[in-house]
Amino acid sequence: MFRYIIGIIDELGDSYIVLNNNSIGYLIFSSKNTLDKLKIGDEAKIYTYMHVREDEMSLYGFNTMNELDLYKLLLSVSKVGPKVGLALLSELSPNELKKAILMEDTKPLSRASGVGSKTAKRIILELKDKIDSDILTGETYEEPSTSNINNFEEAMIALQTLGYSKIEINTAFKKIDSSLERTEDLIKSALKQLAKR
Repeated sequence: MFRYIIGIIDELGDSYIVLNNNSIGYLIFSSKNTLDKLKIGDEAKIYTYMHVREDEMSLYGFNTMNELDLYKLLLSVSKVGPKVGLALLSELSPNELKKAILMEDTKPLSRASGVGSKTAKRIILELKDKIDSDILTGETYEEPSTSNINNFEEAMIALQTLGYSKIEINTAFKKIDSSLERTEDLIKSALKQLAKR
């Protein structure tokens, strides 16, 4: 229903955000990874997922599409619900979680609340073929936590439309000045790096 919500952070709890958008306070459950990057009073763009049951309708949200996509992937695993998905993303960063799955390491997964060894094995079994293996070779680009993150996403999309793969773009992003803010500058700098390949 909601792709994302932009608003002011009114409240931060142990596992939730209250985001004020046009005088409406949206209660959004989130991970420790996202919560640690937010401050009360700041404007934030939160990518959301709505979970609907007969007796409940809840919003879950994250400050990057990467984390939201991984969260939805976790929910596709049998017997992994919204709370367990949040617990995993609160215990591990998205990259740490992906590495644990690809390396079939149940110990990091089992540290999350509500995740036993059986659940950890099930997560690995069902998701190991759905995770990009380039995470193990260091070819991924860690999304910046600063306010220019939306510009990086726009630059990524623009470069993909030019025919470059995510791996190529991530590699180029790692080599450019991370302080660049304008989307146009990010694209130009990335293209210079891509031309050298």
